Amino acid sequence: MERYKEEFIEFMVDCDVLKFGDFVTKSGRKTPFFVNTGFYRTGAQLRKLGGYYAKAIHDRFGLDFDVLFGPAYKGIPLSVAATIAISENYDKDIKYCSNRKEVKDHGDKGILLGSPLSSGDRVLLIEDVTTAGTSIGETLPILKAQGDVEVCGLVVSVDRMERGKGEKSALVEISETYGFPTAAIVTMAEVVEHLYNRPYNGKVYIDDTLKAAIDAYYEQYGA
Repeated sequence: MERYKEEFIEFMVDCDVLKFGDFVTKSGRKTPFFVNTGFYRTGAQLRKLGGYYAKAIHDRFGLDFDVLFGPAYKGIPLSVAATIAISENYDKDIKYCSNRKEVKDHGDKGILLGSPLSSGDRVLLIEDVTTAGTSIGETLPILKAQGDVEVCGLVVSVDRMERGKGEKSALVEISETYGFPTAAIVTMAEVVEHLYNRPYNGKVYIDDTLKAAIDAYYEQYGA
């Protein structure tokens, strides 16, 4: 595994973004692990997070696109942080854009924040964690309403590697449904590989008991 992925896993643990225990996902699944990017709460954390996204985007998609689009609400700081990091680390000036939940009818009117979208723009989507792909289905009509834009792909922080609406993972379903590639900074398999019975900051986060719970979860919900 590449070192930046190992560092990202440890970074999520440090920020309390990646947690282990007993949780229930939005879809009602009981899960022994949870990823909540709402726990990135400082400028320093967002700066580092943007760097990890920038690295994954550079390695998986290259930088031949025009706009990085982050769906509201969590995608807004992600698009900003990642475009800053791309500028600093790769000397490439990418525009950022997000949507509002409600259309604004005064001042900076419309449904978009940041850069406007125009026909011919190549747009890369950025999200936190995709479980069922619901937000993508809501986002694409917004993009297409702005003009003939090309969606180049989707990048998320963690691939949970569980079934979406069918038998395949959400990222695979999105790719097959909408016809663009998807990628994650890390997968849950990489998280387990890095943390299983390996102390980090004096603590073993995934011991044999938790590993068994994760394995059982994937037996039931794994893609």
